[in-house]
Amino acid sequence: MKNQDFSIVKFVPATQIRRLWKGRVIFMGEKITFSPGSFFHGTKADLKTGDFLTKGFLSNYADRKAKYVYFAGTLDAAVWGAELAAGDGKQRIYVVEPTGEFEDDPNVTDKKFPGNPTKSYRTQEPLKIVGEVVGWNGHSPEVLQNMRENLERLERMGIGAIE
Repeated sequence: MKNQDFSIVKFVPATQIRRLWKGRVIFMGEKITFSPGSFFHGTKADLKTGDFLTKGFLSNYADRKAKYVYFAGTLDAAVWGAELAAGDGKQRIYVVEPTGEFEDDPNVTDKKFPGNPTKSYRTQEPLKIVGEVVGWNGHSPEVLQNMRENLERLERMGIGAIE
């Protein structure tokens, strides 16, 4: 999969302008490139600009309530989130804004990638949806199937990745 540092955001018109977390004013319908400080969340949930992602709902990946809301500073990590999320809904990637404190995701950074090169985070505070990424490219069916098989193998071994 090629690097997707630049993508288009589709904003759902609710008001004339929205503010991204960096403070830049974005006019509805304006095409923007993501800044290095953008955050993303991949899911199959059908949400709108202005909605909040909160803990306590069913996890994207397991049949239990999530203790945290997960998000990433890379589009590739959010693509994995959208592709691997449970359910039959449309795969979506939202641009999100943290509303409180967050930390490195220990499921990834402590176990697989010390130093957090994937820019994976978690929070117990809501994430505000400020836009949706459209036109993104997913992984090939072979790469996706390989990831699913590896995750199933880890689950059988009792190594659940998401809290």
